[in-house]
Amino acid sequence: MNMVKESQNRLKHFTSLKSKYQATKYNDSSPASLLYLILRKVDLGIELLDLEFNWLQEHELFETLEIIWLQQFRMGESKRLEAEFSHLKAKYKVAKNWESSVGSVLYPILWKLESENSLTDSEVQFLQDNHLTQIVAIVQDIKRFANLKQKYQATKYQNSYPDSPLYKILKKLDLEASLSDAEYEWLLDNELFETIEFFEKQEFINEIANDKYVNTLKLNIESGKTLNETEIEWLKNHEREDIIILAQQKHFAGLKSKYGVLDYQDKSHTSLLYIILQKLELKERLEPTDVAWLQDNNTEVPQATYSYYMCQEYKLFSGKILIAYHTIEANFYEQEFQRTDNKWNLVNASSHWRKANEPEQALQLTNNLHFDRIQVNKLKSALLTSRGGAFRDIEKLDKAENCAHQAIEYQPESHHPYTLMGAICFERHQYSDGEYWFQEAIQRGANPRDMDSEIKRVVKNAKDKNKHREVIEYLLKKDSQRYSWAKSYLKKSQNNGK
Repeated sequence: MNMVKESQNRLKHFTSLKSKYQATKYNDSSPASLLYLILRKVDLGIELLDLEFNWLQEHELFETLEIIWLQQFRMGESKRLEAEFSHLKAKYKVAKNWESSVGSVLYPILWKLESENSLTDSEVQFLQDNHLTQIVAIVQDIKRFANLKQKYQATKYQNSYPDSPLYKILKKLDLEASLSDAEYEWLLDNELFETIEFFEKQEFINEIANDKYVNTLKLNIESGKTLNETEIEWLKNHEREDIIILAQQKHFAGLKSKYGVLDYQDKSHTSLLYIILQKLELKERLEPTDVAWLQDNNTEVPQATYSYYMCQEYKLFSGKILIAYHTIEANFYEQEFQRTDNKWNLVNASSHWRKANEPEQALQLTNNLHFDRIQVNKLKSALLTSRGGAFRDIEKLDKAENCAHQAIEYQPESHHPYTLMGAICFERHQYSDGEYWFQEAIQRGANPRDMDSEIKRVVKNAKDKNKHREVIEYLLKKDSQRYSWAKSYLKKSQNNGK
């Protein structure tokens, strides 16, 4: 029963296909006929073999052949359109997940671009709404390319896609930049002589203008002005690094003058000193390697004897450089205290303010501290020692002594407050008491050279001529070899009429 029904269905289908493809005059209606197979293949879009085409011709089914040829032509065209759409999507960087149907709204838009036709505002809006930003960028480039071709008389060049070498060349012309030899040759090969003429005129004008601009920059550099980023970029683009180097050398010389290191012989813009001075000028912290380099270049006395109070003995890490360095460090530790509320940062900040010759700033940091609320004795001792040192700097020795005694009470084994007491006694010209306190400091780990540095500071800062001579004579009598440096101060005092 099923076989009969299936046979009837095939017969019915065959009759329908013969009608559709105008083959009704073929009398054989058996589903076993070759015609049924041929028409089924055509209806499914399957290409026919030459044998099958010949069979249709032999049976004079010309109307059927014509319909089949037309249908297969249309199928071929459809496939070509799909292939073309796929190619355009790849060229214009459309995401792969975008629909591939040739009925898509995107297809005619890409076709217009490929045909170098302008898009309407609504078409551009469609691209933006669908996040096809890369195509929008290409549209903008195509528009700019067309304008540049018009401006630089290159309209006869047909390719308007932005990947053309001409687009890159015209953009350079528009920026008044020079062309490479290869780019110039490309214009010649493509017979764009009007564009070449435009370029050569522009080069001549630019050469004159550039010479004037460079001369202006030179005058500015000689008058002490520095180059800004725009000027530096222009000089790099025009291969005038020599002017950049000249500006850097001039700037380096100005910074060496400002920071009192004109005697430093290296004038090169690559000198590490130049980098360090620029950091100080910008109020940037120095790296440990920067500080080490400055100390390594301080060759007049052994590095082991380094002390703040001997800073004038050094070539580089002294004077204004040292003050700028300590000022930057002091501000850094103040900010760290504000950020963390860690009072050890106050100790560091206070120390750096003193070394920057700003003892009042150091005192201001510790003016309102509640020492009874600080739990760590070591921290209290360090804060009081630093505060006492600042009082000593401004010659308030009684207050300095009071801070030193309190610091000793909080941490008797720290040598720092003992060193401070020794220095205070020498400031008062109580030399034997000072020696006692210095010995106490040494017993607790202080370096004897630091004691000498404190004494040297007293000698240098003594204002009363009698007291000045008195301390020098005491030192030379105490140990003429250890304090041999005091002889130069005694001689200087005599020359100055002290």
